[in-house]
Amino acid sequence: MTSQRIFEPKIRSLIDTPLSVGESPVWDERTGALWFVDILAPAAYRLRANGSLDRFDMPAAIGCLGLCENGMVLAGLQTGVHLLDPATGQLEFFCDPDGGRPDSRLNDGKVGPDGHFWVGTRDEAVPQTGNARLYRVSPDRSFTCLIDGGLLTSNGLAWSPDGRRMYHSDSSGPMLQAFDFDADTGAVGAAERLHDFVPGEGRPDGAATDCEGYYWSAGVQGGRLNRISPEGQIVEVYQVPFAGPTMPCFGGPNLKTLYVTSLTTGEGTSRAQGTLIAFDAPVAGAPVQRFAL
Repeated sequence: MTSQRIFEPKIRSLIDTPLSVGESPVWDERTGALWFVDILAPAAYRLRANGSLDRFDMPAAIGCLGLCENGMVLAGLQTGVHLLDPATGQLEFFCDPDGGRPDSRLNDGKVGPDGHFWVGTRDEAVPQTGNARLYRVSPDRSFTCLIDGGLLTSNGLAWSPDGRRMYHSDSSGPMLQAFDFDADTGAVGAAERLHDFVPGEGRPDGAATDCEGYYWSAGVQGGRLNRISPEGQIVEVYQVPFAGPTMPCFGGPNLKTLYVTSLTTGEGTSRAQGTLIAFDAPVAGAPVQRFAL
């Protein structure tokens, strides 16, 4: 078993606004802004390069964001995928791949190397029943279901730098799997189970990949980011000053800054509000594509 190196990076706090469930940080290299959401607010946020923070209130729980080629922003809401116009704050319904299923909502999503929006759902039933799915949304508003059932919380979407491998986790599993990926067609191969998470490693939440092909997974409730090799071994651990990191994102100049969202954890004096932090990354991130719209 590969030994793990432990790091305590120098953290920068970026916002004063508390988040209930901060998620889905997305770097906009065109404007130098960072987008992210608070699932339960519900709201999307844009942290501008000058440090000002814009809030876009949503009509339903929002799980994720993706940037479009035309400057619009995809928003995965409980009521379906919508287009957000950053200039006006207006929302336009795009499609609803999940069809309003009970005990389900759109959760983690990201634009893939194929220029499509990949978005999974979370099983909201108590107890969970395994009804989570993974969808591929096309620019023409059509969609395909790639995984139907057997999941509890679809999460952790990310792709290798060459676009030939797709990573995907089940936060409630908790496990990480990978698929061969065709960036031209969006076709995926058979699932390869890479890692089963044990107590102390955190549950695998949102994720990103770096230029060396390693997978960075937010270990929610573990207070850490796990840097995982393509073979599924945790090789490095980056400790953060709160228990609930939810998703990392590479951004900044040369994609050498790691942004991390978090959720509110604990009670009373041990309560830690969700927030957004950053630290200098040891390696550049893999670029994330834009929706071909």
